Amino acid sequence: MAMFVISKRTNGHYKFDFTSRRGTPIFSSISCKQKNDCEAIIHGIKGNFDDFTLTRKSTPAGKHFFRLSHNGLVLATSRYFSTPLRLEKGLEEIQKYLHETEILDFSENGDIFGEEEE
Repeated sequence: MAMFVISKRTNGHYKFDFTSRRGTPIFSSISCKQKNDCEAIIHGIKGNFDDFTLTRKSTPAGKHFFRLSHNGLVLATSRYFSTPLRLEKGLEEIQKYLHETEILDFSENGDIFGEEEE
């Protein structure tokens, strides 16, 4: 199952990643000062994905990626894909699994696995 994963950066800001069913990040959000900003963007994407603009781009090295924006503000950037076909498959995965995604919040506890037992 695909999911949104919220995390806290070292500077205290929050971000989220949309990960594929296999756990590979497909896109990452911009930095948000408040966690509820991340949550609002996630709910907006889940509820109104068609209202967002996907802009396909490529690097001079031939890698392909997309930017997700709303009203001209870039809210997320994808990872780099090696071919345009892989980029399109990443977009298809978003559209196919977006409605059933869960939100995982790893922003509150940096040590999610606890202490190692002996």
